Amino acid sequence: MSNSNNHVNWNLVEAFHKETGYQSISRMFGFPEACDPTYSAFLTKDVDIQPPWDIPDKVIISTAVVGGFFSKRNNPNLPITADEIYQSARECCIAGAPVIHVHVRDEKGYNVVDLNLFHQVIDPLRKEFPNVVIDGCLVPHFPEDWEKIVTAFKDGLLDTTPINTTATYCGDLLFAKPPHVIIEKTRLCQEYGVKPQIAVYSDGDIDNADRYLIKSGLLEKPYHFIILPALPGCSPMPNAKGMVENLMHLNNRIMDIDKDSQVMVCAAGRASSYLAALAVLLGLDIRVGMEDTVWKWPHKNDKIQRNADQFLAFKQLAGLLGREVGSPDDYRKKVGLVKRNR
Repeated sequence: MSNSNNHVNWNLVEAFHKETGYQSISRMFGFPEACDPTYSAFLTKDVDIQPPWDIPDKVIISTAVVGGFFSKRNNPNLPITADEIYQSARECCIAGAPVIHVHVRDEKGYNVVDLNLFHQVIDPLRKEFPNVVIDGCLVPHFPEDWEKIVTAFKDGLLDTTPINTTATYCGDLLFAKPPHVIIEKTRLCQEYGVKPQIAVYSDGDIDNADRYLIKSGLLEKPYHFIILPALPGCSPMPNAKGMVENLMHLNNRIMDIDKDSQVMVCAAGRASSYLAALAVLLGLDIRVGMEDTVWKWPHKNDKIQRNADQFLAFKQLAGLLGREVGSPDDYRKKVGLVKRNR
């Protein structure tokens, strides 16, 4: 009858077989429905036992065409020159990207605050796509950079910009923003109508933002956080479980500060597209593109070839999950950004 090595009490199985036969036990308490997914026969009809989840219909997808970390050695497809950055950003705009995030590089490929290069990229985009939100990163690495940043704000070069409340080794780079720089840059952003994005690499950055910008009363609501984990030295995501745990942890700590905070998650590091996919499932906004990762997927070494391809892939993913890409004006409304007359 059975394998002698197993531990089933076959005598008892046979005894119940003789008594009741082989059949399930069922009784229809809610006839004619075997299982109503919405109501119970024992409750009034105004009780919805499985209401729709609280997930926004629209997802904002920002496309970060180039950043300050990687080189063509890491990904030969990375746009470096002003024309390459412009052409990549333009492809994304044509594909329907509502937000474009840009850095510029000098002739050696280094990330710089060069207003001439920024204008070479941004001005033609503004002319052809006047409604697209332009998000750019202005980090004062050198003493002369600060005045350039102030000029960029005064001239209305950008709509949004990150405020890095961080002090960390990102790869082999010590990247630290002193408190007075964080505070003054935030003040200038709000004075000139540029929406600050609080960029966090780990949970300590969330606490820094809370202490210096939120508890101080300086930062205006709605708070806009952008999570950039999974790079070396940032919040570690060595595998799928670590990715889920750490993203939930970071998002929960932001919600502890203010449940109405707007959160965007970058497809960063080795976690790459899986991290962004998880964020879409959670109802968050996302940033994709070559700034935050070189890889298409966590489990393969395939490199991103075009930024527009990444945007289109996540536009399709959002559609499969019942969400659609929000417009530039949808993004402005979410984060409290006033549209400028240009």
